[in-house]
Amino acid sequence: MTTLPWLHPERVAKLQAALRERILILDGGMGTMLQGHQLDETAFRGERFAGGHDSTHAHDHPGACDLKGNNDLLTLTQPDIIRGVHTAYLEAGADLVETNTFNSTRISQADYHLEHLAYELNRAGAALARAACDAMEAKTPHKPRFVIGVLGPTSRTASLSPDVNDPGFRNVSFDELAANYTESARGLIDGDADLIMVETIFDTLNAKAALFALAELFRERGGRLPVMISGTITDRSGRTLSGQTAEAFYYSVQHARPLSVGLNCALGAADLRPHIQTLARVADGYVSTHPNAGLPNAFGEYDETPEQMASAIRGFARDGLLNLVGGCCGTTPAHISAIAEAVKDCAPRALPSLDEAAA
Repeated sequence: MTTLPWLHPERVAKLQAALRERILILDGGMGTMLQGHQLDETAFRGERFAGGHDSTHAHDHPGACDLKGNNDLLTLTQPDIIRGVHTAYLEAGADLVETNTFNSTRISQADYHLEHLAYELNRAGAALARAACDAMEAKTPHKPRFVIGVLGPTSRTASLSPDVNDPGFRNVSFDELAANYTESARGLIDGDADLIMVETIFDTLNAKAALFALAELFRERGGRLPVMISGTITDRSGRTLSGQTAEAFYYSVQHARPLSVGLNCALGAADLRPHIQTLARVADGYVSTHPNAGLPNAFGEYDETPEQMASAIRGFARDGLLNLVGGCCGTTPAHISAIAEAVKDCAPRALPSLDEAAA
């Protein structure tokens, strides 16, 4: 089968060169940073959504609802804040920043009656991250920066029933998920993302729908972007919500020939280590991780300091387990700065076959 060319071959060449040289740094938690702004309902709505719905959209809405908590909407209503978060992480040492699009699918935006925004949110989210990366790269041209377009897991699962009394019931189909991911990914590509990350995967069937959508979209465009895949181990049992171990998860997505496979969220670095070790042993591509700042406390907050987290991550790097590393829930630019410092003198994990993995 003929492999599609890269949509942005020069950027991919820079990325692959950087990956060969050192461990690359991902950004940290977006939600953590936004919570620090203590935005109220009015701030979330902005002018365009002051009535609780989109004033520019000409159709009947089922009724106004609270928009506070819809962090992705801030891409449109508070773009300066979102770009400021990207810039803070870039200044902390991030090589790659993730778009503010974790919930920018029709399925997730349906909670706010804003399904029609899916494409716009992704395109605008990628454009904001692109602007921040370009501005930082202009200051330090020797260090390229990259935009990761994020496709989140949605709030539904194709493998499991949400009704304990009806195990055969599903509230979403593979085709519905694929259609959602196609629309969102189209926005990320049009907004000029460098890579696409299918992130925080708790159900591999959802991920397969995203990977199918990307394959079809790349075929439509006549070119592709590098794809990152990041699952989540939901608890200390060492399995995803749909029941897979890290090794089984890897072999389930290997067919997509991703640039990297990794794990994020749910657990802190120390608890993720054995599962990252597994991926480092079996993966023929790059390995990534962006864990939480420890496990949540009784108040749902994260207590692990930048120094504590960096110390654990340095152990990963020293033992040759990593190619890309950053932070998830509870992490801040201080965490990313500490992690970047901790791994700067550690060699990246060696690939079993660099030529094959980069093809």
